[in-house]
Formats: sequence, structure tokens, C-alpha cells
Amino acid sequence: MSSPFEQVVLQSDKDQLETSDLSLLETLDHVLNRGLVIAGEITISVADIDLIFLGLNVLVSSVETAHEVLRERERGKNAMTSETERLQTER
Repeated sequence: MSSPFEQVVLQSDKDQLETSDLSLLETLDHVLNRGLVIAGEITISVADIDLIFLGLNVLVSSVETAHEVLRERERGKNAMTSETERLQTER
């Protein structure tokens, strides 16, 4: 069973996408469940001389989703470390 957000986004009919009623709450629920990363850079320069550089990284997610992603990343690191140690002892 897919969410209303996925039903609207996954459909290829452009007209149906424009006329669909997707509430802000459904969209926010989807973003919090999946997570969203926004990254951007702005450079302010005068006469081709960079004066100010602004970097922006924003993560929008629920605490539970972020915790799950970090846990999976740690498991991957541990598995890679174990495999590297195993390969080094075989040499």
C-alpha cells in the first residue's frame, strides 16, 4: 500500500499531477519519513574577486529516520572495517 504522496508523484500523467489534491500534511509526513537534504552555495563577488562564500546544508527529517540512517551507516562502516582486518590478516 503506497501513500497518497507516492501515488501522485509516481504517476506519469502530468494533467493528473496538476489536478491532484495532495495536502501539505501528507507532503510533510512523506518528507519526515524519508528525509530531505537541501544543499546550496552562494558566492558574492565584485570584479571577479570572491568576497563572500556561503555554504548551506539543511537536513529535514524526523529524529527516528535520522537515527535509523546513522545506525545503518555505522553497521556498514563496521562491516567494512571487519572485512579490511580479515584481508590484512590473510596476507
